[in-house]
Amino acid sequence: MARKKKVFVLDTSVLLHDHQSITSFSKNDVAIPITVLEELDKFKIGNDTKNFSAREVIRFIDKLSGSHSLQEWIPLGKGLGNFKVVLMSSPEGINAEDIYAKGKNDHKIINSALFLKEQNPSYDVILITKDINLRIKAKALGIHAEDYETGKVDNDELNRSSVCTIENVESEEIRQIFTKGFIEENGILGNNKVANGYYILKNGTSSSLAVYNQFEDKIERIEKEFVYGIKPKNAEQAFAFNALLNKNVRLVALQGVAGTGKTLLALASALEQHKQFHQIILARPIVPLSNKEIGFLPGDANDKIGPYMEPLWDNLKFIKSQFGENEKKRKAIVELEESGKFIITPLAFIRGRSLSNIMFIIDEAQNLTPHEVKTIITRAGDNTKIVFTGDVHQIDTPYLDENSNGLAYLVDKLKGQPLFAHVVLEKGERSELANLANELL
Repeated sequence: MARKKKVFVLDTSVLLHDHQSITSFSKNDVAIPITVLEELDKFKIGNDTKNFSAREVIRFIDKLSGSHSLQEWIPLGKGLGNFKVVLMSSPEGINAEDIYAKGKNDHKIINSALFLKEQNPSYDVILITKDINLRIKAKALGIHAEDYETGKVDNDELNRSSVCTIENVESEEIRQIFTKGFIEENGILGNNKVANGYYILKNGTSSSLAVYNQFEDKIERIEKEFVYGIKPKNAEQAFAFNALLNKNVRLVALQGVAGTGKTLLALASALEQHKQFHQIILARPIVPLSNKEIGFLPGDANDKIGPYMEPLWDNLKFIKSQFGENEKKRKAIVELEESGKFIITPLAFIRGRSLSNIMFIIDEAQNLTPHEVKTIITRAGDNTKIVFTGDVHQIDTPYLDENSNGLAYLVDKLKGQPLFAHVVLEKGERSELANLANELL
């Protein structure tokens, strides 16, 4: 039986997630409903990543069309399929607007896929969308619907611990790492050897926390030491501090559930190193509550963003509380704030900046797309360190999941790179009650 030709129908969520998605389907044909062009027009103004993506897609389609009519199939290029825009022609059979509701763009998009399917019975028409509910609605009407898989990562790899335990290490090697602070690798780590990898070396009741230094091919001991008033409470936190304070590591990903200390550790490390950078920026993406944009909130700009930034200020207050009013380190924090060398801000407020001589911490990074993460990292200049923190299982945006978000993508693509370190914080240290909720609720 001859294999049906595939035609992928993309909705707006896919194009905003990845502005290069039109060219991501190999030799298969790609179509977009004309409704999507209308939605892109609404998104084209602004400084957010979705606005950038909308503009890029519009420019791409304009350049592609040239002297062509977008109602005809246009070749996408060598090794790729064809592209067209599907006009709003109602299907003769099942009509999504009759079944669900009239006037809604999602239903018009489903109708475009139904129309293509009717007009081209030899085609395998597949609707691609990041909108789960749209996929369900399309499937209910007999349309093959899928998520956009490009950029998705392996869930098993993502959930694997970043710490490896090496059993039966020679007692002499354990003794040496305690006395010298390091030992030669000499095959101790075996297949588990990875750049900036973290290990627990064991021999009976003796054990040591360690990190692999790929530049010197040595295993170095890690101690639990205070960092700007904060002492690590478990092995993973000690490993996190090592990554955050290591001058050779320019990019760090801290992953863990609520209460594991991700943001606190990153902030304490930034303050410990404040003399090494011109500025410390602590930012997070704003995900509007109840689907309302930030402009709907009362007050001026500071009033609007205040609720979103409060968790970050709470971490700073906690670090301040470790010192007396007249202690040098507390005064240093106040001076950094007053001089503008330490700022807490929404991520959107620093878009477009050149990031040189900065320690840049991005909180709640699981709410970023892979493209947004790439955009941030590619802006890094000289003497810049970037830290992403987040929990890939706690997504607040409707078109991302634990496999397709920017934090997961970052960890998957950069693991093992000498400039990168990844630590999964598994044990909650907020309270017994918080731990109970994370485990059982």
